[in-house]
Amino acid sequence: MPRVLDDFRRTQLAIAALFCFLGFQYATWASRIPALKERLDLSAGEVGLLLVVTGAGAAASFPLITFLMQRLGARRVALLSGLGLVAILLVLSVAPNYPTALVILCVDGAAVGCLNVAMNAQGAALEAVHGRTAMTQLHATFSAGSFLAALLSSGVTALTSDIAPHFAAASVILLLLLACARPRLLTDDAPAAASPPVAGQEKGKRRRGFARPTQAVLWLGCAMVFAEVVEGSMNDWSALYLKDIAHASPQVAPLGIAVISIVMVVARLFGDGWRSRWGDARVVRVGSAVAGVGLALALLAGGVVPALIGFACVGLGVAAVAPCLYVAAAAEGPQALSVVAATGTTGLLVGPAVIGFVAEAADLAWGMAVVAASAVAVSLCTTRLRFVPPKASPEAGTGTDMVEKGAM
Repeated sequence: MPRVLDDFRRTQLAIAALFCFLGFQYATWASRIPALKERLDLSAGEVGLLLVVTGAGAAASFPLITFLMQRLGARRVALLSGLGLVAILLVLSVAPNYPTALVILCVDGAAVGCLNVAMNAQGAALEAVHGRTAMTQLHATFSAGSFLAALLSSGVTALTSDIAPHFAAASVILLLLLACARPRLLTDDAPAAASPPVAGQEKGKRRRGFARPTQAVLWLGCAMVFAEVVEGSMNDWSALYLKDIAHASPQVAPLGIAVISIVMVVARLFGDGWRSRWGDARVVRVGSAVAGVGLALALLAGGVVPALIGFACVGLGVAAVAPCLYVAAAAEGPQALSVVAATGTTGLLVGPAVIGFVAEAADLAWGMAVVAASAVAVSLCTTRLRFVPPKASPEAGTGTDMVEKGAM
């Protein structure tokens, strides 16, 4: 038992290094957007397009991801895409003009999509191999990576405004994270999960190429879209809601993002225990309902304090939703995981824009009501799915749909 536990923890730390890597890489260049804007002489609209092409590259990359997962397996895809993201960061630091930066960040989005699917496949496989929950803690390390990158950015910016030395130092840290992850990542012959976690899966059937998504995958995709609408919109609009609708002071308005982020990270640290105790289905359905109802009540009450309480409900409620949905999608196979990840990216991109359109047509309170409705929609979508707790495989050495080369 101690040996099994040791293997679990070491592999969990290796996969956590990938999640930390992705958070660190994204926050590194995102934190220097002002410097990129100044160096390339960009307008606000051009900066917005930079962000859009990054997300578009991730959303459009799922056919490539499916192909690579089938040919190489999750471990190789994770390591290769990680190396690619390091190279992209270095190239971005010397991008000579705006069109070049657009191409670089579009490729960055595709590489992010590859790593996102591969690391979540590794996390889901870890749960299947060891029969223990781990995904929400892994997602918490993504946030930790973003936080560490922000600290590094702040320190380097105090010394120099040049992004080249900053991105070079960040690249060294990223390579160290990959080096820590490589020896303990699950290989392509990891044991399989004993049973599929969602209904609609065709047991034992493997397909190559692109197959029409099953009903379960479609419902997972819908749930992920609404979940990412909630996360993305709260990050983008909470401060403005506090300032314009709740009439918070300039010092208080930024606390919206802080409350959501802190509550979400803490909840993710405890989320795997909740999953083990109550199951993924209850965590997702109750959690998303708490987020939606809590935010709706805060909007009805009005004021700064109710808003902050409502935002805390959102952070608490949705913290474990995406990790659980990734686990369910991974068990459907690499193509399903790619589709669900791509739909989630679409929700992350489109959601904040939709909230903006609603706010312009009515006001931001109605826009935030759309966020509350999206959280409730996650709960409704997942009523069409049947989640099963991860179980360790009784037979070692068989292939797993989540990480094995040639799955589907």
